[in-house]
Amino acid sequence: MNLIEALSADREMVCVVGAGGKKTTLYALANRLDRAVVTATVRIPIFDDQVANVAVTRDPVGAIRSASGSSWPLGLVPERERDDRYLGYDRETVTAIRATPGVGTVLVKADGARTRLLKAPNEREPQVPATADTVIPIASAKVVGNPLADDHVHRPERVAELTGLDIGDPIGADDVAAVLASRLGGRKRVPPTATVVPLVNMVDDDGLAATGRDIAAAVHDRADVPRVVLARMAGPELVDVV
Repeated sequence: MNLIEALSADREMVCVVGAGGKKTTLYALANRLDRAVVTATVRIPIFDDQVANVAVTRDPVGAIRSASGSSWPLGLVPERERDDRYLGYDRETVTAIRATPGVGTVLVKADGARTRLLKAPNEREPQVPATADTVIPIASAKVVGNPLADDHVHRPERVAELTGLDIGDPIGADDVAAVLASRLGGRKRVPPTATVVPLVNMVDDDGLAATGRDIAAAVHDRADVPRVVLARMAGPELVDVV
């Protein structure tokens, strides 16, 4: 099984949520899929150097129709908000992108995490379109052992609610699994027909691989998912499928 197969990423719309490698995952997949689009339903940092072309447009369907063979993978965003980031489209527009003839896979950043290693969504997150085929909740294996605090976790108070931890407590593999598996965490707002494939990222050595397998086993105890993927997406490299 290769990375694309493991993540069920060879489908029409793939959304990434969580923390610890969403953008890296999007770009790694985009460069391994045919005629991929990278877009977002939330803000996304400037990514012009990660794809062949970025179209800043309120007419993404038109941009797809006029794209040349050298345009892929294609980034689509509606507006540059400031020097370091773009805005995202609403979910209905992303659904229209998915339905446009000629598109392979639409890869969607569906929430934000401010470069942290773990997160739980707030009441407005994630922004997953109803037409998503695969949702990939992400967490970093490197968060295990660190305290539940802003340095490592986005919205630590939300993670505390899902895990029973207090702010400042060390984060365990079971806690990461609880977030990934929860209907208020990694599986929040997942369409009923979508496949959920949790990704434990930053598995950079044997110790982190063991941690990742502990997380995966605990996810399977909590949720009916087909597999949990362990990877180094900066490579990218598939480490294990559990």
